[in-house]
Amino acid sequence: MAAAEVSNKGVILKQFVTGCPTEDDLELVTGVVRLAVPPGSASVMVKNLYVSCDPYMRNRMSEHNEASYIEQFVPGEVLATFSVGRVVASGHPNFKSGDLVWGMSGCEEYTLITDPESLFKINHPELPLSYYTGVLGMAGLTAYAGFFDVSKPKQGDYVFISSALGAVGQLVGQLAKITGCYVVGSAGSDEKVFLFSAYSFFPRALYH
Repeated sequence: MAAAEVSNKGVILKQFVTGCPTEDDLELVTGVVRLAVPPGSASVMVKNLYVSCDPYMRNRMSEHNEASYIEQFVPGEVLATFSVGRVVASGHPNFKSGDLVWGMSGCEEYTLITDPESLFKINHPELPLSYYTGVLGMAGLTAYAGFFDVSKPKQGDYVFISSALGAVGQLVGQLAKITGCYVVGSAGSDEKVFLFSAYSFFPRALYH
């Protein structure tokens, strides 16, 4: 039986951004996608259930004149982002139709992932799936590994966190408090400092 073809809405970058992004810099487009993978390939077709919108994506919207830690977006192409999805077709032995996964995907309804080695199978679907775009996803892994494996803190240590209201920083703050550390965080505005007061794990809040 031939694979079904369905409409596929996605968000593309229309032009490189300077300053704050506006609606004119992005566009919602509708295309058509075949729910199958190329014959003989190890690709995975995923239906995206949740997609993240993270601060680092802003940097990728600008044209880079110098090397950056991550590639810029390409105008006219769908934005790449972390997502949670369900496999609808697979040529990879580690994934089958129906599997729930998280990893780098597209800001669209369906994405053909040609590098499924970057996907992680979700083994605890009883947890809220949206958490895998944050605390149970890349931000959580970065916070946990950076704090416990690299910093190796102990109770009573003083911990300073820059960008403490960011996706990773806010998690490090909670891990530090759970460990029994004294935590100070910095943020870039009075508004962000005010938000700190809503989090009991920050006894002090500074800004620059």
